[in-house]
Amino acid sequence: MTAIRTGIIGGAGYTGGELIRLLINHPRAEIVFVHSKSNAGKKLNEVHRDLVGETDMAFSVGFKAPVDVLFLCVGQGEAKSFLSENHIRENTRIIDLSQDFRLEQGSVLGKRHFVYGLPEINKKAIKGARNVANPGCFATAIQLGLLPLARAGLLTETYTTGITGSTGAGQGLSETSHFSWRENNVQAYKTLSHQHLKEIGQSLKQVAADGHRIEHPINFVPWRGDFTRGIFVSSTLHCERPLPELVELFEKFYAGHPFTLVNQEAIFLKQVVNTNKCIIQLEKAGTKLVIHSAIDNLLKGASGQAMQNMNLMFGVQEKTGLKLKANYF
Repeated sequence: MTAIRTGIIGGAGYTGGELIRLLINHPRAEIVFVHSKSNAGKKLNEVHRDLVGETDMAFSVGFKAPVDVLFLCVGQGEAKSFLSENHIRENTRIIDLSQDFRLEQGSVLGKRHFVYGLPEINKKAIKGARNVANPGCFATAIQLGLLPLARAGLLTETYTTGITGSTGAGQGLSETSHFSWRENNVQAYKTLSHQHLKEIGQSLKQVAADGHRIEHPINFVPWRGDFTRGIFVSSTLHCERPLPELVELFEKFYAGHPFTLVNQEAIFLKQVVNTNKCIIQLEKAGTKLVIHSAIDNLLKGASGQAMQNMNLMFGVQEKTGLKLKANYF
């Protein structure tokens, strides 16, 4: 069976490290190179210390041998710059983990058009795509909790809170990512202005029921949490439908999507950390509906979803390399 030759640009950060770990254990993938400006020449396991005994590969200086798929694990604006400044074969597929190509109005660069890589709504398009824009972490958790309602024409003004671990801020140190600041601490940030709101709105409009316009805002307050990884989101809105009907609606919407699961018991973060799952729970009190959704921000919110998209693009079974067990204890 032919190997899928992979390359990574920006392999020293959290998402790059997670992607390396996943690709090493993928039965069809071969890592050709991992690029890092700041760590060129160093062994991968000198930077990602958990890779000791897994690989002796070193970070490359630049873009190397031809690959079948190139992952861009870089910051905002850097993916667009890299693709503009480097000649990459047209038949090399791109999976971008930055936010450069997620919005439809910015999804084209030269001859490359990027498909928004949320398999739960774009699986068919991803299978035929040559370029995929991986969704954001908060965007993934929030929209998976709201998409079935948008499809059914039930989405009203929504109030959403979500808490994320310190890895969501990236590997570069800042005042709010130091242990001494995070320990025993919680803070709201980017209140009502988070950058993922635009892509969430785009997806909700895409699936909206015929004749139903998405006019009501998503009022989102994100929180920095006192833990390293994971996202837990709760969205509250008005809904007249009974809970059993809504649960059935969600289960039908996600039938055939192996990583998004509806659970009728109370959910919690440890169920999803170290997995590519999104677990959803619905609760109702009178006419108030609450949708909880939980993901691992580095897997379903980044590198795991990127590899899920790679599987779809290359005709590999969707769950290949992603049968991961949660860090339950």
